[in-house]
Order: sequence, then structure tokens, then C-alpha cells
Amino acid sequence: MKRIGMGIVGAGFVGPHHVDAVRRLGFVDVVAIAGSSEQSAKQKADALGVPKAYGSYQALLDDPAVHVVHNATPNYLHFTVNAAAIAKKKHVVSDKPLAMTAAEARQLVDQARQAGIVNAVTFNYRGNPLVQQARHAIKRGDIGPPRFLIGQYLQDWLIKDTDYSWRLEPDKGGASSALGDIGSHWCDLAQHVSGLRITHVLGDITTTIPKRKKPTGSREAFQAASGSEKFELVDIKVEDLASVLLRFDNGAKGSFSVGQVCAGHKNDLVLEVCGSISSMRWRQEFQNELWIGHRDKANELLSKDPSLIDGEVRHYAHLPGGHQEGWADAFANLMRDIYGFIAEGKKPDAAHPPAFATFEDGYRANAIVEAILESAKQGSGWVAVKS
Repeated sequence: MKRIGMGIVGAGFVGPHHVDAVRRLGFVDVVAIAGSSEQSAKQKADALGVPKAYGSYQALLDDPAVHVVHNATPNYLHFTVNAAAIAKKKHVVSDKPLAMTAAEARQLVDQARQAGIVNAVTFNYRGNPLVQQARHAIKRGDIGPPRFLIGQYLQDWLIKDTDYSWRLEPDKGGASSALGDIGSHWCDLAQHVSGLRITHVLGDITTTIPKRKKPTGSREAFQAASGSEKFELVDIKVEDLASVLLRFDNGAKGSFSVGQVCAGHKNDLVLEVCGSISSMRWRQEFQNELWIGHRDKANELLSKDPSLIDGEVRHYAHLPGGHQEGWADAFANLMRDIYGFIAEGKKPDAAHPPAFATFEDGYRANAIVEAILESAKQGSGWVAVKS
């Protein structure tokens, strides 16, 4: 197989996971890292064993050995870096959000189509074996037509007023915090697993901590405050808690809540799809189990086991039953779908493997979040999601 050169822009919290995931594929070379300065890029490159370090993303894009660009920068740089990579005819793997606004995301969809480049967004929970099992079973009709989709995505890393991140600053993170950061994952997962589209939303959003202590120095992502830090008190304009009602294109209804201020919930993503026959529920913190609910017989708990899941999705599970697979394994599955597609030389508009989310999916997530924010602004009325 022809080797593929990968370059990554931004190597903060999630960047090393990109590097690890593509290295596991066996046919991808991590060529270069671009950072905010040559010094920071060199430090990251040395730590991760990457041969080249660039002080700007433009320099990385000019490297002919880089065939695929991974964008792991803060949100406010996503549009700029993605657009520049497309202009260089590089394939792009972007973290979500695809852009700061749905309008910008739509531009990227159109630009990528015109350039003929492969484009992907890292909605990584699609890569879990039991997520794909649920998707396949629902598509087959195992639970009947979906009628009700419910769930949550709760975390506690912003529960204190000393907790802080650039994600709370609208000019860096966007107009939304909880919905944009984690609610977008829930919405993508719900649509992916059910095969349905969210058409209308009704949102209620809250900023439970309206003032926070912003550290005057730097702090790693998701790191708690230390006793020696100095702070400035700042107003918070984005939500840290939200509840949303949903309507889907087949007439199904739904609801979900997101929160970054919920004690004890570390990364508690839950999706349940209730059909006319049965229900299925997957919980990220117990991701090697899929609950299947019935009325007329005992409920089931399907464990992640290649011998027990359907043959069509068995390749997403890499270890025997009883051997737990986790977040990094699902992320690697996502990269396996993306890079397999590239390696086969497929056209961007060809049918994609199921875990492969495209820029179109990224745009859809932006549009849903914007519709929820608009609903809340209007006093929590129903708002249609832009197509």
C-alpha cells in the first residue's frame, strides 16, 4: 500500500491522539507538526517523535510530503486552517466544530467539493464497535421505526468558578460552550445511529456560573486551578447547561441535556433510541455494553465481543470478548475508515464507511447548535434547522 504523509496543525490536548491513531494504521507517516511558534512546534515534535516542526500552518501546507492535514487548533482557527488546506488541494481531517458558524461551515463544504479533496470531521464516538452495532441493527429494523430519542452528555470540569478554558470565550470557542463542545457530539451520534435527521429544536440554556476567575497565566486544557495562580474576574457569555427538545424527519421526537457543571459526570454521553418494538441504549462511560430493552421478554446486555456482534461491523472490534476497548480505540477506528478511503483512491462523493463523518456532517452540527441558540434567544420556541 502506498504510504500517506500526515501533518497536524495544533498539538494540544487532542493532537497527540491524532498522531497515535494514524500511527496505529501502519501505512501513514506523521511528517510534521505546526504550532503557534517554531519553539512550541519543536517541543511537541520532539515529544511525539515527529521529524519536522513548523512555526506556522502555512509552512506545513507548503510541505509536499504532507498529503493529509489534521486540524487540531482552537475553534477560532478551524475555518482559516481548513480553507487554506483546501486551497492547497490537501485532504483535511478537522476537529469539530468545522467552523465557528454554520455559514462558514457551508463555505468549507462547497470549497472542499470544488477542490475534490477528501474531507472529514472527528465525530469520534462513531468509531465505537457497539455504536456501529446499534446503527446496523436499527437500520435492519431490529427495534422497529424509531419513535423517541433521549439522552445526555454531562461533564463536571467547569463546576467551580476557578475552572476556565478558552472554550468559554466567544471569540475563541464560538457562541456556545456546552452545546457546541459536547452537544454537537450527541446530535451527530443520535442522527448517525438512528439514520434520522433533526429538523426542529426547542432549547433552554443557562449560564450557571456567570462570573469566573480567569487565570492570568497559561493552563493546560481541562486542568484544575492551582493555589498559586493569579486570576481576573470575567463575565461569562456562553452556556454551561442546556436542555433541548427535538423533532426528527420521520416524525420521531426526542430530548437531551448537556452540562459541564454536573458533579461526578466525567464524560457521560448517553443515547437511547426507543423504537416500536425494542429500545437500544449506549453509554460512553460503559462503552463495551449495549443495552437492549424489550416488553415481552427479558432485557439484554450485549457485551463488546467480535463473536457476538454482526459480521458487517465486526472489524470495528479488535480484541476478544472481555478485553475492553476504549476512547482511543474508537478514535483509531475513525482514522482507519478515513485513511482506508483515501488509500483506495476513492472520489470524495463516493459512499463512505459508516464511522466517517464528512464536512457535510460538520455543517449539520453547526446548524443544529445555531438553531438551539436561536430558540433560546426567542424564549424557547421551536426553530427549524437549516438544511
